Amino acid sequence: MKIQFAPSHLPLTRRLQTLSVMQWVFSFLGLAPCCITLFFALLFTRFWLISVLYTCWWFIDWETPSKGGRRVHFLCRLRVWEYMRDYFPVKLVKTAELDPKHNYILGFHPHGVLVAGAFTNFCTYASGFRTLYPGLTSYLLMLPLWFRVPFFRDYIMMADKESARYVLRKKGGGNAVVIAVGGAPEALDARPGAFIVLLANKKGFVKLAMEHGAHLVPVFSFGENELFDQVENPRGTWLRWTQEKLQRIMGISLPLFHARGVFQYSFGIMPYRKPINTVVGRPIRVEKNEKPTQEELDDLHQFYMDELNQLFEEHKGKYGVPEHQHLSFV
Repeated sequence: MKIQFAPSHLPLTRRLQTLSVMQWVFSFLGLAPCCITLFFALLFTRFWLISVLYTCWWFIDWETPSKGGRRVHFLCRLRVWEYMRDYFPVKLVKTAELDPKHNYILGFHPHGVLVAGAFTNFCTYASGFRTLYPGLTSYLLMLPLWFRVPFFRDYIMMADKESARYVLRKKGGGNAVVIAVGGAPEALDARPGAFIVLLANKKGFVKLAMEHGAHLVPVFSFGENELFDQVENPRGTWLRWTQEKLQRIMGISLPLFHARGVFQYSFGIMPYRKPINTVVGRPIRVEKNEKPTQEELDDLHQFYMDELNQLFEEHKGKYGVPEHQHLSFV
């Protein structure tokens, strides 16, 4: 295989963009196991007290991820996230007003391999969410598993899945819970040109919205699946069976992805420089109904799918999606 090396004379800005994305990829792929190793290694050194004191803090702070997390504004506005935004680049597209007097559930589609668009738009301040939607605070929900990792949990202290009810119960509105609806299983279908949305039987977030009277907002992130190539794993193959089995056991999926490197463009786990345009759709008004019937749930779920499909069809031409291409709901 012929290796295509990056030019030696690149602007400093380009280098900084690459470094920013490299640290982000490392954070989600390598930092967690490093933190676990460090935690236990310290116990066998003269610095054992650090791990002991952290364990005490961990016990005291255990419930924080389930209560909206702990947002550190200083970290959210770091310049590194602006470099990461410009690497792809990432753009947040507003199509309608979201009244801060209400609470919202934003369904994010598709998950992609590493949810780059969701992280940049809703966990950092780099793409201007607070400016586009004044009065709203976004909470990107993550798997509880990540908050069981010592040290790492404090670095990524966002909200876990249990936070949704806590946040939506807040009076006065102004809260936007962001859920990557397809979750980890959908990552196994994330590859360039794929528009597979794991949604047909995903109704939990709709029920949650009904129980709390939170308005639903479909979000489609064009370009999310273009960032990485993935080893072919059609449903029914031994590889896909293994991946799905491991996902059910561990809670996270293990897509075999690859893209480019840091100093060359031929192979590696750095994402391609492909634009991500995250389009936030119109809000779907939801009346509070603590005990919805199955029919009511099914009707709202179908209406949400129709709105997401319409959002995709209205904007796909702007972002290079062929006219014949449509969403596939599974």
